[in-house]
Amino acid sequence: MNLNAFISKAATPVNFITSWEAPSNIALIKYWGKEDIQIPKNPSLSFTLSSSVTKTSVNFKPSNSENFDFDFFFEGILRPDFNPKLVTFFKNIEYYIPWINGYKLIIKSNNSFPHSSGIASSASAMAALSLCLMDLENYLFPKMSEAFFYQKASFLARLGSGSASRSIQGPVTIWGENKTLKNSSNLFAISFGDGLNKIFKSYQDTILLVDKEAKSVSSSKGHDLMHNNPFAENRFIQASNNLDSLLSVMKSGDLESFIKIVELEALTLHAMMMTSNPYFILIKPNTLEIIQRIWSFRTSQKLPICFTLDAGANIHLLYPSDYKRRICAFIDHELKPFCQNGQYLMDQVGEGARKL
Repeated sequence: MNLNAFISKAATPVNFITSWEAPSNIALIKYWGKEDIQIPKNPSLSFTLSSSVTKTSVNFKPSNSENFDFDFFFEGILRPDFNPKLVTFFKNIEYYIPWINGYKLIIKSNNSFPHSSGIASSASAMAALSLCLMDLENYLFPKMSEAFFYQKASFLARLGSGSASRSIQGPVTIWGENKTLKNSSNLFAISFGDGLNKIFKSYQDTILLVDKEAKSVSSSKGHDLMHNNPFAENRFIQASNNLDSLLSVMKSGDLESFIKIVELEALTLHAMMMTSNPYFILIKPNTLEIIQRIWSFRTSQKLPICFTLDAGANIHLLYPSDYKRRICAFIDHELKPFCQNGQYLMDQVGEGARKL
């Protein structure tokens, strides 16, 4: 798609208040490695979550200045320490929303999930903020189509956090150019669309909190290290091929193949970390213990349970809703002792962002 399509026009500032809720997401096909600005080296696919959300309200106030300014509140507290990341975000998007000049923004945000819980807060936060911005743009230029509204929201969110592009719609989204999907793009995420097998529309995600400490290596640094990783090019090819396979699986509902692809992607992500220079390890001993117990349980009980990992030690346990009772008992009896303070979060696949 032509980037010029996303460039808006200037407009006279107006008073406007809006609030949006955007979910986090968990990638099944992993995005690891990027180019400037936030262009992925391989396509990715994710489940949109339901309960793990960021709620953001923005009060757009016309100012006497021709410049742009903002105050950011998180959980009711003014947080200037978030400003550098937000300044970078607004610098990245100002070319596409020139109407932003002449405003003072009061941004208030809060999460439904605790900090350092293995849930991508930057994804949900940037998605919610981008939707608030698009809500005002839609007010200023009301002939915008709904499809374009969500497409540009994903485009803007990507410029704040790559994975945020996948937190606009649901239940399954794809970001990155892919030969199988002609409408796929590196600029924004798209919805899976028709054909998604019904079993995935209520899939469960239990997040096992193995380690709630800050990561020793940030995701941004990890992405950068892929530039010199000797296995990077093969990894990008593998991810694209796995996505092609998973697209077919998510139509057929073949859970055995789903499990193989999802777990391979999780382990390959961490293999890339271990083969970077400098190398690093984010998984913990309890992460490995939980994985071994998941495999033993799956073999003995013949239940379609599997795991995925984000860039950290915490485990996302994935399973169909029909088996929720039995698997929750397994979590409480066998996996909970390996979680920090016995903590885990229950979530499931959701439908995407919504206006509040």
